[in-house]
Amino acid sequence: MNLGGFKNKEAVVDLSSGSVSYRNINEDDAKKYIGGRGLGVKYMLDNGPEVEPFSEENLLCIMTGPVTGSRSSMSGRLAVVTKSPLTGTVTDSHMGGWTAARLKWAGFDNILFKGKSDKPVYLFIENGTAELRDASHLWGLSTRATVQAMKDQYGEENLSVMAIGQAGENLVRYACFINEHDRAAGRGGTGAVAGYKNLKAIVIKAEQKGNMPEPKQKDEYTAANKKAVKAILEGGLTAPRKGGLSVYGTNVLTNLINEVGALPTKNSQFTHWDEAEKHSGEYVNEHLLVANNTCHACPVACKIEVEVKEGKYKTRVESFEFESAWALGANSGLSNSEAIAYLIDRCNEYGIDTIELGNAFSSAMEAYEKGLILERLDWGDADRMIEMTRKIAYREGFGDVLAEGPARATALWGAPELSMSVKGQSIPAYDPRGIQGIGLGYATSNRGACHLRGYTVASEIAGIPEPTDRLEPKGKGELLKIFQDLLAFSDSMNICKFSSFSENAEHYAEQYSTMTGIPMTADDVMKAGERIYNLERYYNNLAGFNKREDDYLPKRFTEEPATGNSSGSVSRMDIMLDEYYQVRGWKDGVVPEEKLQELGIKQLV
Repeated sequence: MNLGGFKNKEAVVDLSSGSVSYRNINEDDAKKYIGGRGLGVKYMLDNGPEVEPFSEENLLCIMTGPVTGSRSSMSGRLAVVTKSPLTGTVTDSHMGGWTAARLKWAGFDNILFKGKSDKPVYLFIENGTAELRDASHLWGLSTRATVQAMKDQYGEENLSVMAIGQAGENLVRYACFINEHDRAAGRGGTGAVAGYKNLKAIVIKAEQKGNMPEPKQKDEYTAANKKAVKAILEGGLTAPRKGGLSVYGTNVLTNLINEVGALPTKNSQFTHWDEAEKHSGEYVNEHLLVANNTCHACPVACKIEVEVKEGKYKTRVESFEFESAWALGANSGLSNSEAIAYLIDRCNEYGIDTIELGNAFSSAMEAYEKGLILERLDWGDADRMIEMTRKIAYREGFGDVLAEGPARATALWGAPELSMSVKGQSIPAYDPRGIQGIGLGYATSNRGACHLRGYTVASEIAGIPEPTDRLEPKGKGELLKIFQDLLAFSDSMNICKFSSFSENAEHYAEQYSTMTGIPMTADDVMKAGERIYNLERYYNNLAGFNKREDDYLPKRFTEEPATGNSSGSVSRMDIMLDEYYQVRGWKDGVVPEEKLQELGIKQLV
């Protein structure tokens, strides 16, 4: 390989045999699919889209990108790519902190796990070598206890650990990886795939000095990076200690989204909640904030660490994020921010996706309220929620049902309409009746309902890069495609999505070009993103998602009007979906052969 930024080394870990082999990266694949998310999906397609998520044949990919671990701002990200046990789609889930950078500094771009170990193991990585080691003594431990055990063994300096907790071990379908800084690869059940494979953790020992990726064009890269950093430092949302994202973290959005009437409340029965301010970024900053933490090479420092100093919810935890606060707060009828902090703490300990957990609670709460189930779970009952979180992690009693995810649980109760999900994955914290474009984004996301595939909220609420009417459905198909393609590229270059609040395709093109040595324009960035998005869709088509109904929202959003300042609005899915398919060149959600050929995607025979 002749590309800058890459270490040109992957570890292929056969868990069944216990062997580790090394290989180079195919340069043509790297050029077409960039790295991270894109290259990971290419590996998944090559592995076969019909494999079962819980099987030895499923592949679990830990992926970095060409700027990961470099001086590029916000370049501390990795992607975990696999076939999701929650949705049956290809999924990628991203993690910040320093784990990704240390993987690159240790001499690896990617780690690919196949097979299944007959006993618990972890992978230890240092100085360009990777070795499977016995994890029997770690099995049954929480994520944090696992991290601490590894720190005790290998020392804290220059060490990163990403681990699963009890939820992953017990195959909770929305279990996740957590690293030493409470950063989660949260969605899609990647931790459950690791649990099935008996993979407890990935432990990386590496220092930055002398190991950072080398750009092909050093002077030009320095200039491109300075330009990108300037945009971040001057950005309205990203400016350090000034922008809302830096001061309040992602939870800056709670009051804003609630005010416009787009905060899903009590399982999306309402879109405004009078109690939302009690778990908002402003409230948390005043009452619970103890630190603003950050990731590798990031000046924004959006990570909010909070402390509850006394009482039954006593805790100190990072990741009091907007999505987590909403899922366990407004959507579950809980306004007590101290209890929410403790619930987030439990999720981090067990390795559970907070968004899916909050939706599991809310669907069960509505089902109980309507007399559809006997298991009592009342709105806002924090202590019961805490107890049920543990039961889910260990699959005990009713927790075993909720561990399957809201889509499967509500179907079991004969009330699938109570699951606010698409392709089996539950919605995040923006109601599609109050923000039309994000509803289309949920519906057409390749990994199930997700705001991070195409964040039209930036335009519809924040006016970035230009404002659009949040209640107007027309034009949202084209808008969404732009966001989806741009973010598919940034996820593959593996730079934080929040960079897109200040950077654009030209910034990405300049950093990528000067790092790798491959000339790239802003148009090339968008074309590469389109190729990656279509590659994912092609995988899903082959995996059985090939109908228009697969790209649709629950009836609650299309038939039951919003409340608050979006009162009377419903999601206008049909208008948007028709436009979106036309802009994409798809036929009812299926990528036609001519589009694959246009983008240079090789079809499976």
